[in-house]
Amino acid sequence: MVYFVGAGTGAVDLITVRGMRLLEKADVIIYAGSLVNPQLLEYAKETCEIHNSAKLTLEEVILLMKQAEKEGKMTVRLHTGEPSIYGAVREQMDLLDQCKIAYESCPGVSACFGAAASLNLEYTLPDISQSLIITRMEGRTKVPEKESIESFAAHQTSMAIYLSTGMLEELGRRLVAGGYKKDTPAALVYKATWPEEEAYICTVATLAKTAKMHGITKTALVIVGEAVTHRQYGKSRLYAADFSTEYRKAKEEV
Repeated sequence: MVYFVGAGTGAVDLITVRGMRLLEKADVIIYAGSLVNPQLLEYAKETCEIHNSAKLTLEEVILLMKQAEKEGKMTVRLHTGEPSIYGAVREQMDLLDQCKIAYESCPGVSACFGAAASLNLEYTLPDISQSLIITRMEGRTKVPEKESIESFAAHQTSMAIYLSTGMLEELGRRLVAGGYKKDTPAALVYKATWPEEEAYICTVATLAKTAKMHGITKTALVIVGEAVTHRQYGKSRLYAADFSTEYRKAKEEV
């Protein structure tokens, strides 16, 4: 059996309880060494076989899983953050299907939620934004044309932009071209929830300047939208005194 486990955003105690218990039981752990906090491997038992996938190909990863399955061992494939977001897990699952090897997924906390926690943000503020767009700039992995930064920026809602730290000049330009004002609040969060985390509030126009000023060239998340500074927003109707719910009747004005 193979378990795809989300390691969380970085802090060792932000893995789920289920994920921790799977690590404790694993006979084989294959972890994404470039991004997963190595302290998580301390949950592994002494006899566990551990492999860093940073230097492995897809085929080599699957070969390790096949060998473990042949020997009746349980494997944890430990991915950064939440595996369903930029985790490259589907291609592994398809190959496991071909090999008739069973697998399950255990979710994790993605970077955009770790960053929001670090900054005490709420992405979905009434009168500002009721949506969160998770996207990335085009790099070696193509992005469909209909999912361009400009097309998403036109909504002017909250955006969490992954894997784009090395292209911040271009990102800022495209965000403005899509509809955001240059002074729209933004945040740059380096290694969210890790001990070495750095977080900076800036604007769309100063994203690249902020990164250069602090020497940030990779492993950072960009957050864009008025929710970053929460200057003007409406209160939730859910807790309004004149709003009835299944559990509470509206209070009459005296």
